[in-house]
Amino acid sequence: MLTALAFRNLWRNRRRTLLTLSAMVVSAALLILCLGVYAGMIDDMLTTTTRLYHGHVVLAAPDYHAHRTLHAHLPESAADLPTPAGVTDMVGRTPRLRAFGLLSAAAGSQPVEILGVDPVREPTVTTLHRQLVAGRYLQAGEAGAAVIGSTLAKKLGVAVGGEVVVVTQAADGSIGNDLLTVRGIFTTGDSRHDGRLVVTPLPWLQQLLVLDGRIHEVVIAVANPLQAFADADRFNAVLPAGIEARDWGDFLPEMREAIVSFDVSRVIIAGILYFATALGILNTCFMSVMERTREFGLLLASGMRPWGIRRLVLLETLFLGLIGSAVGLLGGLLLTWYMQAVGIDLSGTITPITYAGSTILPRLRAVFDPGNFLFPVVMLVVVALVAGFLPANRAARLDPVAALREE
Repeated sequence: MLTALAFRNLWRNRRRTLLTLSAMVVSAALLILCLGVYAGMIDDMLTTTTRLYHGHVVLAAPDYHAHRTLHAHLPESAADLPTPAGVTDMVGRTPRLRAFGLLSAAAGSQPVEILGVDPVREPTVTTLHRQLVAGRYLQAGEAGAAVIGSTLAKKLGVAVGGEVVVVTQAADGSIGNDLLTVRGIFTTGDSRHDGRLVVTPLPWLQQLLVLDGRIHEVVIAVANPLQAFADADRFNAVLPAGIEARDWGDFLPEMREAIVSFDVSRVIIAGILYFATALGILNTCFMSVMERTREFGLLLASGMRPWGIRRLVLLETLFLGLIGSAVGLLGGLLLTWYMQAVGIDLSGTITPITYAGSTILPRLRAVFDPGNFLFPVVMLVVVALVAGFLPANRAARLDPVAALREE
């Protein structure tokens, strides 16, 4: 009976109820959209750091990433070590060899990072092959070819098909030098990659560095980047001596902190937005209770216990929260879907921004994350119940005689 009575009481003043519901729906929908866009920004930042270059989990010699020593290398067979139990979301792995040197052309010379990759396996881990603005990516079995960044190509004055000279230090103490033909030019939006990165076939670089059959690291990609922390621990538990697994957070601590701060920001944004909503719910419930003072007095005089009155008012706020959450969830789903499918392109007004070791792309887009829908909905229901407690408590503590005399 209380349930039916509570639902009916919501519509005794339709205008006030609809105004309150409108505020709840708008708050929930905007919060869902805001969290979706923020998650999209985080996803873009993760993609530009992990899927363009770093990967999610990296296997290397323990001291390699601290000093990038040429001689801290591994056998190429390390790229095919067994996958530990529990690592179920791996999407690819690839061997790499790295060197630093000079790249020269007619327009001058530039310091570069030379990355030797497997042209077949590398695209399963990184997405650099999708960032080409001219030419093509490396092909299997190809030697003396390179893909370089657009800024580097501009500084050297070379285009696709042009030749450049590479000079670096080889592992045997000699000076390694050779000609490279530019097969492709990429643009990532990250000045560090666009201005200094040269990607070459792994066998060619092994020969140049006199490191045949050796690599510096094995880069692994997983489906969920946030799972990489646990996956790295699983690899470390089974890896042989001399090989260590590190997750992307070890290379990008600022990025990891930025993602952790996302949860804190989500609570703060929701708190600010729902505080105003709670005031509206509180006002609606208090007005409803004050208008029905004699009704509550009559119920109390006829034998209803105070907890029944309190339960009745809380049921009303619960229904208010559930209806507002359901409609707000629908609105949030539609807005998030639009921002995911279409988004907003800001490249005409702003340029990519480097932050926390990553790149924020000039666009707004949302991603579907269940937590971004569940959190606002649950919190709105909780806020409605909390806001309704004070009016419910006031109604339950009414004196029946004084309430019946209320005008």
